[in-house]
Amino acid sequence: MSPLRYLHLDVFAATAGGGNHLGVVIGADTWSSAAMQRFARWTALVETTFLLPPTDPKASYRVRIFTPHKEIPFAGHPSIGSAHAVLACGLAEPRDGMLWQECGAGVLPIRIVGHGETRELLLQSPGERVLSTGLDAHPLLPAALAGIRTGLLPPALVDGGRRWWLAEVADEASLRGWQPEHASILALAQASDSMGLCAFARADSGRQLVVRAFPAGVGIVEDPASGAANGLIAAYLAHAEPHGLLARGYEVSQGREIGHDARLVVHIDAEAIWVGGCSRTVVDGNLHWDTALS
Repeated sequence: MSPLRYLHLDVFAATAGGGNHLGVVIGADTWSSAAMQRFARWTALVETTFLLPPTDPKASYRVRIFTPHKEIPFAGHPSIGSAHAVLACGLAEPRDGMLWQECGAGVLPIRIVGHGETRELLLQSPGERVLSTGLDAHPLLPAALAGIRTGLLPPALVDGGRRWWLAEVADEASLRGWQPEHASILALAQASDSMGLCAFARADSGRQLVVRAFPAGVGIVEDPASGAANGLIAAYLAHAEPHGLLARGYEVSQGREIGHDARLVVHIDAEAIWVGGCSRTVVDGNLHWDTALS
């Protein structure tokens, strides 16, 4: 059993240890889906990814993304972290400042901005659809938002690679101090086949947003950094306020309420929304795993 290379990353971290964990396995070309799932269950990380040769000639590499319970077609922080691992390990060369990631959602572009420790990777969001809006969009939505005053935009159910309820909160302090009723968010997520609730507030410091994400639908109480959800928020803002202060991009603070410190960047141009940030390699070593047990 030859060892594989394994990286443990800190994705979207503003400060060391502030981002979202990601495990990346390189070289598992012969592993079955069952073996990948078993390893992802063992890591117990929100997501574990497996970097593989592409099957699409347009792609730089292929990634499979697993939660501890199932494979998923797309997610934000695993995509950004996997692209970081590709560059760190020399698995693919950028083309015109871009990598092209093949995943369950198709072949998605990832833009490379800068170099070294400050390099940012930004993923183009796969598009979004607003399915419904308003406090009356679902009978369980008011209970999920209990204890909080909503902001300018109405709550919305938005689909784009992953499905989230989005809710603007009236102010930053209220959002940071909110103690949500997690059982109500779980009930809403299950009833609407969604990830859960992602709440955001316009920060007190200009072109900023504060975000808290509660993906109860996949068994997570609160997520420290949410790439896909932030892409949906950006799309919703760009659609609702095309000439607003945030319509061309902004920075996001997420995770401080659970002991993290994540920073995500959002770029919005005429054709696409890009969400990303910095990643750091924390562990780079050898993986010994017996796939015969899967």
